[in-house]
Amino acid sequence: MDTRLVRDFTKLCSDGYAQGWHERNGGNLSYRMRDEEVEEIRDLLDENAEWREIGTEVPDLKNEYFMMTGSGKYFRNVELDFEDNVAIIRVNEDGTKYQIVFGLVNGGRPTSELPTHLMNLEVLKQRDPEMRVVYHCHPANTIALTFLLPCDDQIFTREIWEMMTECPIIFPKGIGTVEWMVPGGREIAVKTCEIMKTKDVAVWFHHGMFACGHDFDEAFGLMHAVEKAAEILLKVMSVSDRKLQTITPEGFREIEPASNVKLDESCLYERVDGRIGRK
Repeated sequence: MDTRLVRDFTKLCSDGYAQGWHERNGGNLSYRMRDEEVEEIRDLLDENAEWREIGTEVPDLKNEYFMMTGSGKYFRNVELDFEDNVAIIRVNEDGTKYQIVFGLVNGGRPTSELPTHLMNLEVLKQRDPEMRVVYHCHPANTIALTFLLPCDDQIFTREIWEMMTECPIIFPKGIGTVEWMVPGGREIAVKTCEIMKTKDVAVWFHHGMFACGHDFDEAFGLMHAVEKAAEILLKVMSVSDRKLQTITPEGFREIEPASNVKLDESCLYERVDGRIGRK
């Protein structure tokens, strides 16, 4: 199968692997397909495939189709054998079951974090019908920060924002943080859904990052920006526990009209002593 969607999906997988974000079978990617994308490959789909339980309910996604990586599959192999490593699934009429209508030709299941992906894709659809991509990976610098910064949305956002002026422009609503919990279950899915109601990126402590977008470039670019800022912050922290100078709250507010964004004001607190990781 050679379509624009397949090429774009594969490119993100390859780019993420090249960044070092997908060790072994780490990470997962999902995309809510457009009607015309489904029709383009309709003759390749098995509409009589077995129905399986999702493990949650996503009624607003009924009868929709999704392209996603398989559980236990390696991102580096997607470009080598797309049909072995990727699935297209369809959700049933009441949003409780799915069937694999294409892919995973040598057996397997969609990503083990299927409930998280579908629940968040439902939230994103409700927020903006054109939000279609959910991407999860394991970027080393961001994960390292989860051992050094508190699990606090305002602090994590502010520290990352200060590393590059582009950051508050790219994700003006900030970063959501999720304390460590077992991946793949309903609890982490619900927690992430709460974040995705208003934000585009969540950091799962001691695990990885979760980002969304209208398309693959947007989701990858968001992940890339946060991870680069995290790398800069770690370099600063390796030298000192304080910043000699940084972007001030008033400086951030000046960015808003210049870039036509509205920043989360709760993150623009006044620092007491310049110490990293403290309000």
